Amino acid sequence: MASTPTAVVCVGMAGSGKTTFMQRINNYLHVNKKKPYVLNLDPAVLNVPFEPNIDIRDSINYKEVMKQYNLGPNGGILTSLNLFATKIDQIIALLEKRANPDPSVKTPPPQHFLVDTPGQIEVFVWSASGSILLESLASSFPTVIAYIIDTPRTHSCSTFMSNMLYACSILYKTKLPMILVFNKTDVQDADFAKDWMTDFEKFQEALQEEESKGVFGGEGFGGGSGYMSSLLNSMSLMLDEFYSHLDMVGVSSMTGDGIDDFFDAVERKADEFNRDYKPELERRQQERQKEKSEKRSEDLAKVMSDMNMERKPKSNPADDAESPVESSDEDKDVKDDEDAREADQYDDVAPDDDEEGLKQRYANTLREQGVQIDPKDESFARFVRASQQRPG
Repeated sequence: MASTPTAVVCVGMAGSGKTTFMQRINNYLHVNKKKPYVLNLDPAVLNVPFEPNIDIRDSINYKEVMKQYNLGPNGGILTSLNLFATKIDQIIALLEKRANPDPSVKTPPPQHFLVDTPGQIEVFVWSASGSILLESLASSFPTVIAYIIDTPRTHSCSTFMSNMLYACSILYKTKLPMILVFNKTDVQDADFAKDWMTDFEKFQEALQEEESKGVFGGEGFGGGSGYMSSLLNSMSLMLDEFYSHLDMVGVSSMTGDGIDDFFDAVERKADEFNRDYKPELERRQQERQKEKSEKRSEDLAKVMSDMNMERKPKSNPADDAESPVESSDEDKDVKDDEDAREADQYDDVAPDDDEEGLKQRYANTLREQGVQIDPKDESFARFVRASQQRPG
């Protein structure tokens, strides 16, 4: 039996080389006879260097969304994703059908679903539509986040730490296994990043060197207030445990270097998803289902209670006999007379009359007669009794 395909969701800041990376891994899988299934979730991109199987641009017109809703670029992307998220059940159905093709079809199922996301990373990661798309994917397939980082721009301690904090926030927001992909290694080698993530002292040395050069303000040794250096030092200590949950690979989207390492990391993270993340995901889904079931039961009980209060059945001597409130024979005779008068008075009311219309007529009649009763209690019997008590 074929294994379940792994969904690889590529996220990254604008300019990190995310789309080029998508093209490279797509080409790598085709060359190795492992044709993937590709999704493009960026509605604003004009051209993509690969052929997506599902493209948000086929069903959502980004410019038309901006025009209709009077939105800017980011608002247009967010609204387009929200509109696309309404079709998530159809998307998952297509992916499941592709993952489990008809036996008569000769085409083998894909081993990977590749998902390209907008360059405005916060629009996808922190939006409701992004959460819906990711949770829906993860509920059906092992899902891995590939966070693409621009290596040349991350060579300084401050930008490196900023990227690590962003990666940390994405990890705990999505609750999915993550791979840090240091892209553009043909321009800047990523060994420094691995050293900083695995050896705290090397990061401290780099931090002291930058401080001595006045990178954080001022000139000469110890330039600046020292606030930035102290902050980076504290954050590096805090993130030391965070690094242990990540896989880090250096790749070049231009040359293809490191792509083998990336897919090795994807396999490890898929196993980690099935071992650690999937049970937690199923537990959260069961809790949500239980909450929905309890809420439905509460709503149903409330509706039934309201119906019982508003729809009092006609009096039955047997019911009166079983009532827990004791009453004298004289009271029972009076009540029987009232019930009889009530039945005679309303025998001409059609059984299919609207209940709300009846209640409104009772309320109007009481106001005209100057009788004050509890407006919540408009049953037949109390209406008749209140009417009998009005001044002659």
